[in-house]
Amino acid sequence: MPLNTSSHRNVLLVVVDQWRADFVPALGAGFLKTPNLDRLCREGVTFRNHVTNTVPCGPARASLLTGLYLMNHRAVQNTVPLDARHTNLAKELRRIGYDPALIGYTTTTPDPRTTGERDPRFTTLGDLMDGFRAVGAFEPTMDGYFGWLAQKGFTLPPNREDIWLPEGEDCLPGVTNRPSRILAEFSDTAYFTERALTYLKGRNGKPWFLHLGYYRPHPPFIAPAPYHDMYRPEDMPALHRRETWQAEARQHPLLNFYLRGISQGSFFHGAGGAATELDPAAIAQMRATYSGMISEVDAALGQVIAYLDQTNQWKDTLVIFTSDHGEQLGDHYLLGKVGYHDESFRIPLVIKAPDAPPGSAGRIEDAFTESVDVMPTILEWLGGEKPRNADGHSLLPLVAGEKPADWRDHLFYEYDFRDVFYSRPEDSLGLHMDDCSLCVVQDENWKYVHFAALPPLLFDLEKDPHGFENLADEPAYAGVVRDYAQRALSHRMRHAERTLTHFRATPQGLEERNP
Repeated sequence: MPLNTSSHRNVLLVVVDQWRADFVPALGAGFLKTPNLDRLCREGVTFRNHVTNTVPCGPARASLLTGLYLMNHRAVQNTVPLDARHTNLAKELRRIGYDPALIGYTTTTPDPRTTGERDPRFTTLGDLMDGFRAVGAFEPTMDGYFGWLAQKGFTLPPNREDIWLPEGEDCLPGVTNRPSRILAEFSDTAYFTERALTYLKGRNGKPWFLHLGYYRPHPPFIAPAPYHDMYRPEDMPALHRRETWQAEARQHPLLNFYLRGISQGSFFHGAGGAATELDPAAIAQMRATYSGMISEVDAALGQVIAYLDQTNQWKDTLVIFTSDHGEQLGDHYLLGKVGYHDESFRIPLVIKAPDAPPGSAGRIEDAFTESVDVMPTILEWLGGEKPRNADGHSLLPLVAGEKPADWRDHLFYEYDFRDVFYSRPEDSLGLHMDDCSLCVVQDENWKYVHFAALPPLLFDLEKDPHGFENLADEPAYAGVVRDYAQRALSHRMRHAERTLTHFRATPQGLEERNP
């Protein structure tokens, strides 16, 4: 695809949090009201088989913004530092003359070799990735948002997070069918949107890049009015799970650990009890609330789009809409983003490119795509170069309807489940922390999950698309296990760190070979 030749090459990268792919109307979620996302899908290309390369938030955003697989960037959990030697999207944008602005967060812990041990960033789950200029940050302590509320005249409760409790002093924590105590005009979604409009209105015609992050539909699962009751529980999609959580737990030791350990408190502010105790009615209501949070983000995004329309910038702006990771939402009795299930890894991706060829608008692309592809896509569209060590590939050919002959034939994603301060799998499973990892190779037929030190899993996706029946131990499928294990190994070998492997010393001096 040719580069945009306009002098105003703008990029809007919208990164929402915990929005799973099957909650996109263009991909079948007809129960949702998202007119602005619907417009973006009509004018752009929607990717049906798109995954984040890892979970949770920090590692996922590291892959999204560095273009590297987890096995290469090694920021394996929210609290694990990102090596300063890695470049990222912001640093590469600066090379080509952009001042990359960021609203939201990246959940990045700094390299301890670049600062002192008393750096306050080491007391939080993560801060901002180097290279971005914050114009509306949320991390590390949400001080920007809570300060904004105070400036707006909103009286914060003694415990600031209580704004996400249900309305009414008599309402028990965990109830999701009442509105939150914060009004929609004061929500974090409203805060991010105001910051975005303030930034855009200050550009005065200069080209811009904006990473616009939204915290929702991330928990706590509570929505302000009128979004709290926009959807009926009975209209939500059916659950995918076995008859009991104990039956699910028998599939694998890691799944057993999470089913026994995930509580409701991280998802409903002030709540207690195990996630497995939620009955189908409670989960349906939770999904209805989750949908309301999605519609709130969509309405906010509509304000940004309207401004770009009014100022005639929409036509010159590359817009990419995606999420950091998905959400289990009760499927397999799980909440959050853990393990190896599709619900945690399949995420939305929509790209509207101003110079896309006629006929591309509104198309659904079935090729396998990954979050590491976003960085190379943006850089190519702006005339930059993909870093040598990046694991992803530009999606612009796919946007144009031209699938490269050597495009990937499977999806690859990873998860590192070592101990962090809020979860201790390695202790419970009796593993060394460097053995707490898995990778997945998945195509249209099979899903193979390889663990460093636990039994593998194999699912026949044609017969068992939701991954209930593990076939890895069945003698009849030993050949399939072998083939996909070899594919996983070959994939890792091809993508081993290669920043300098195309250089060589010669009698005439240093040579750089064309990769």
